[in-house]
Amino acid sequence: MPHLNKLRTVRTGGHGGDTAPPSAARLRTALTAFFALDGFLFAGWVVRIPAIKHHIGASASSLGLALLGVSAGAVITMVLTGRLCHRFGSHRVAVGCGILLSLSIALPAHAGSALTLGLLLLVFGAAYGGMNVAMNSAAVDLVAAIRRPVLPSFHAAFSFGGMAGAGIGGVAAGHLSPVAHLTLLAATGLVVTAVAGPVMLHNTPDTAATSTASPTSYASTASAAPDSRAGSPRMSPAVRRVVALFGVIALCTAYGEGALAEWSALHLTQDLHATPGIAAAGYSLFALAMGVGRLTGTALLERFGQTRTLVFGGSAAAAGMLLGSLAPTVSLALVGFAVAGLGLANIFPVAVGRAGALAGPGGVAAASTLGYGGMLMGPPVIGFLADWLSLPMALTTVALLAAAAAVLGYVSRTASPNAA
Repeated sequence: MPHLNKLRTVRTGGHGGDTAPPSAARLRTALTAFFALDGFLFAGWVVRIPAIKHHIGASASSLGLALLGVSAGAVITMVLTGRLCHRFGSHRVAVGCGILLSLSIALPAHAGSALTLGLLLLVFGAAYGGMNVAMNSAAVDLVAAIRRPVLPSFHAAFSFGGMAGAGIGGVAAGHLSPVAHLTLLAATGLVVTAVAGPVMLHNTPDTAATSTASPTSYASTASAAPDSRAGSPRMSPAVRRVVALFGVIALCTAYGEGALAEWSALHLTQDLHATPGIAAAGYSLFALAMGVGRLTGTALLERFGQTRTLVFGGSAAAAGMLLGSLAPTVSLALVGFAVAGLGLANIFPVAVGRAGALAGPGGVAAASTLGYGGMLMGPPVIGFLADWLSLPMALTTVALLAAAAAVLGYVSRTASPNAA
């Protein structure tokens, strides 16, 4: 392919001596913009849910059913996007989904009923799910091409994009109507896609040809499955089992993200009597720690490899959540949430990246779908257990699944011949 030579790394010797050529650097920047945009737009929509609920006069239950449209659209599309990426290329699908996501974010503000809102959110969810799979698949391709474990940095961009979207959205909520705010978000998304999209479309590395072994343990695993890059969407039973393993690891960690997003503030106020402002800061601190942890992910993977990163991360998250769940004071609980965020930060990117390295876009789709399922499963499971036991005890399940991710991460070292 004409762009392949541009994206090959320049070997300069030493463990960290690979440097990416300018075209790879541009592609990495464009992908980073797409990840940040994804988090920015989704968070911008979330902060306007209360205003849209008021606008359509929805009850809590009818709003909950409408919001399932996002989840349903995302899960259905995630299953299909892997095949679309095989057929049309991850970069083209990512750009197309970026356009659709930008346009569809303006739709919910025009809903007149809960039913209409749910149908419009199906479209938004479909674009969101498709963009997530396509972006991660494109990022896995780039990791294999430049032979550096940079996938966590993209997820850091998503985290910080989400924080920016929530912050700006919170300010906008006091000055702009949902229609005006979401229309501005749509325009922002189209501008970012128009700038970053051409870079994506003109840089499409054939990573099958870059499957030469790398001296770093992560990079060697990233190129372990050239057959998945040859265009066949079918996985052998052995590969399917390994992809499922990494999908379950993603599920275990995404469960914690969903649980903390929905229940951390209530735990701090109800069980530890924190003020509303401090309670809101609980999840913000968790999200900030996760973003910072992802910024250091590449260095951790290059130094320690995948297995140690998974095991250390899961163990730290388990310890942090035990502290956050059972601590007798607000300050200790906040420390626990921060440690949990640092621990969980890189597990999902590693799991999705490994699945993609083994099975291409289909592997990314499978692991992402399982992970997203964990994020959806977390809040209702916590709610059920909180009624049955107590909220602090329910939150300890986050620690339990983080520990399970650590164990499965250790098991994954023998899941493929090249695992670190």
